[in-house]
Amino acid sequence: MPQACPALVLSLEEPRTEVLPAEQHILPFAQDDNADPSSRRVETQTEIIVSPGENPKRLDHFLASRDPDFSRTALQRLILDGHVTVDGHVTKPSHRIKPGDTIRLVARRAEPLDIKPEPIPLEILYEDDALLVLNKQAGIVVHPAPGNWTGTLVNALLHHLQESALSNVGGKERPGLVHRLDKNTTGVMVVAKRDQAHASLANQFKRHTIKRVYEAVIWGVPKKREGMIDLAIGRDTKARKKFSVRTAKPKASSTTYRVTERFNQLAARVDLFPQTGRTHQLRVHLSAIGCPIAGDPTYGRKKADVIHDVAVPRVMLHAKVLGFIHPSTQEPMDFEAPMPADMADVVRQLRGKLHSPIAVAAPSHGAPGEGTESPFGHGQNRGP
Repeated sequence: MPQACPALVLSLEEPRTEVLPAEQHILPFAQDDNADPSSRRVETQTEIIVSPGENPKRLDHFLASRDPDFSRTALQRLILDGHVTVDGHVTKPSHRIKPGDTIRLVARRAEPLDIKPEPIPLEILYEDDALLVLNKQAGIVVHPAPGNWTGTLVNALLHHLQESALSNVGGKERPGLVHRLDKNTTGVMVVAKRDQAHASLANQFKRHTIKRVYEAVIWGVPKKREGMIDLAIGRDTKARKKFSVRTAKPKASSTTYRVTERFNQLAARVDLFPQTGRTHQLRVHLSAIGCPIAGDPTYGRKKADVIHDVAVPRVMLHAKVLGFIHPSTQEPMDFEAPMPADMADVVRQLRGKLHSPIAVAAPSHGAPGEGTESPFGHGQNRGP
């Protein structure tokens, strides 16, 4: 008989899982070295003690809000099949939990990946014992995920660091990652080597004290030269892989912008200063005001890869400035990555075909001043 899995006492905010003893592992593809890593699964046990102050709610709703690995429908099936107990008793999805309840969930989950170092070139801007800063290139996914199990930034970092370790705060599959950029977004990223550095940087992102400036080429020109887009966004109610203002769970989101160059009324260059850090925020906000980022097939126009006969090879979004307080020295540090060659080529061609004679604001790393009127009627501007 295998030994019982030790109980885990967890807070509501950070549910975790523990792999059951080896005798209970369920690895249907364990002998196939070429199998998709997402198909390798182990049986795990999660235990949550409902904390004081939690309002009574349905068991399936409660678990769905705490465990992103499962949909509510999947959780309902697990509950009905007896894989979820409350205080040791099998119950129904509609059971209402209360403070002090002990909830135990036994389920199969994807086995943590064994990520291998890969000799992928990196453009390192700065590195010390606590962290490194790099200029991410287009086309590289930040961490392993379905469809991209190899060739990621994490694989490259493991090869670059050799014997050095990355922070473990992000887990085995996201070591050192404090933040992310989309696959086709370029620019400055910071990576933590030590857990203390990771915690410090993550706290700066959480408090929105990180200095971030993005640059984009967009369709159309905003009505005013600078302003703020203040629109709550969340997962789209119909297209679940997208985010939009059409959502059942909106989260406050704000982006300050400044137009730096116009190409007649057809396109523009803008500097973007995100005040919050929602998923796809910049892409969603610009699409919502009718000025989507050029080359964006998800949030842009149907023919997103061409502007007035100028080919657009990818999403024209670049994280050009990142500033933070160094976790060890407490000194402010700013890093800048120049516009990548493919984006610069698009701008050059647009200048030749569509350059506007109307002067615009000179490029600057500072966000537009406080009190700037929003051209879309969603409140006043804020500093970064």
